[in-house]
Amino acid sequence: MRVLITGATGLVGQAIVKVLQRKGIPINYLTTSKEKISSDEDFQGYYWNPSKGEIDLDCFKDVQAIINLAGSSIAKRWTPSNKKNMLSSRVDSLATLKKGVEKAGAQEVECFVSASAIGIYPDSTSNYYNEDTKAIDDGFLGEVVTKWEAEADTFKALGLDVAKVRIGLVLSDEGGALPKMAMPIKNFVGAPIGSGNQWQSWIHIDDLAQMFVFIIENNLSGVFNGVAPNPVTNTKLTQKLAEILDRPLWLPHVPEFLLKAVLGKMSTLLLASQRVSSKKIEEEGFTFQYSNICLALNQIYVENREETKALEAAENELI
Repeated sequence: MRVLITGATGLVGQAIVKVLQRKGIPINYLTTSKEKISSDEDFQGYYWNPSKGEIDLDCFKDVQAIINLAGSSIAKRWTPSNKKNMLSSRVDSLATLKKGVEKAGAQEVECFVSASAIGIYPDSTSNYYNEDTKAIDDGFLGEVVTKWEAEADTFKALGLDVAKVRIGLVLSDEGGALPKMAMPIKNFVGAPIGSGNQWQSWIHIDDLAQMFVFIIENNLSGVFNGVAPNPVTNTKLTQKLAEILDRPLWLPHVPEFLLKAVLGKMSTLLLASQRVSSKKIEEEGFTFQYSNICLALNQIYVENREETKALEAAENELI
């Protein structure tokens, strides 16, 4: 099997690449930067420009599965131009990919897996959402994810197994939201956000990467929530993070009105509550390595630190 990935140089993409390489699965990847193209036999880059509908059709050679992670960050100020780009970057990427598969006559491709987001679920502190939930968030995120998934579903017309992974809060110390959450805590000014009662459905970066690979290896189709089995409230997440970092929490909660005043509608990224189920992917046989928040944070901030110290000590002995 050879896998084609878009967004391979991003946080999630890099983690997926590591999993595939450990399994000895060769990779083709698409990049908008010609400087990032490598020519390794098992890690081959190709140029594309989704905004112009351009794609190197050679990227589909010998490919059996496609993983799509393309899309600009939603963690930017929600100006009209940024919102337009957040949506178009996702839809245009999928449209360009689909047209490429058709033009290349890539008959070996069997499955297509696209990133999505739990932002499609409405804000609620009481509901427990699964993939069959019909209710959709009536804000900007709901609009983006709905159109994103609809475009991904067009690949079904090509006879492919189509899966969509609705990703939650990704925990990694190499990027994403966690380092930004940890910084004020490290500097002794951490505090829960808003009421602190909002649910945060999270997933360790390693589990998310394994999930994408599990889906293509088993040719799964449909929607899967990319979250760990045990969501936590913002207050609990903040408290556990402070414990792991050995820092006190002494400040009051960050007021909701202040966040809205500073961030506008973008504040929903911090204040929205989505308690989301992982049972569907577990019923397919997927096993989480980090099923609770303590295990996940300990691995990121304690085990990684110890491994780094051990490597540094070994290197010093060799010097």
